[in-house]
Amino acid sequence: MKRVFAFLVAGLFLASLLSANSQAYADKWEDLVVESSKVLDEMNSMPETAIPKDMLRKCKAVAIFPSTVSGGFIFGAKYGQGVILYKSGNNWSAPAVFNMGGGSWGLQIGGQATDVILLIMNDRGVDGLLQSKLTLGGDAAVSGGPVGRDAQASTDLQLKGGIFSYARSRGAFIGVKLEGAAIYQNEAGNKALYKKDVTAKDILKGGKVKPTAAGVQLIADLNKYAK
Repeated sequence: MKRVFAFLVAGLFLASLLSANSQAYADKWEDLVVESSKVLDEMNSMPETAIPKDMLRKCKAVAIFPSTVSGGFIFGAKYGQGVILYKSGNNWSAPAVFNMGGGSWGLQIGGQATDVILLIMNDRGVDGLLQSKLTLGGDAAVSGGPVGRDAQASTDLQLKGGIFSYARSRGAFIGVKLEGAAIYQNEAGNKALYKKDVTAKDILKGGKVKPTAAGVQLIADLNKYAK
């Protein structure tokens, strides 16, 4: 009897694990939005490393790629999934799912996971993303953004526009670059997240979906750090 009871308990425990894993898989894209919020919070938690408020206020879109993986020996490669939100006036769109991928050439060895935030300063950069793919350093200029929560970004930087990058690495990787990385929409991810067939343009500029619970929190965080 004890043995039967033990088997029943083990069976229920295994079933609960399978159920939890299935749920985690079903919520994969919502989890990605949650992770994006965490990256934004963590990168803005220290005043000396935070994104300047006026950069967040004046940008046209924000891209957040949690744990973008890079690796290589002389030749390198990178891949990650993240979300992009577009700002019209003072209102943020729901997040759309995008991929980041591409190769690089340089003096590099090892592997790392890097959280990446990109500020897209004008509509030209956003429109480039919505065409098919946007290559950083090719289709759009990209440079390291200024840091410091209370720092005022220079007028020159704002007029230049383009894309400004912020990154936090968790591992040893020499010579990592964003130039050459391509950003393109994840059609399957957007469809799964919003349970309907929508494009990134529908989400970012068309206003055809409402943000999920995680999206609402991410938008609240963006507004908080821009104040």
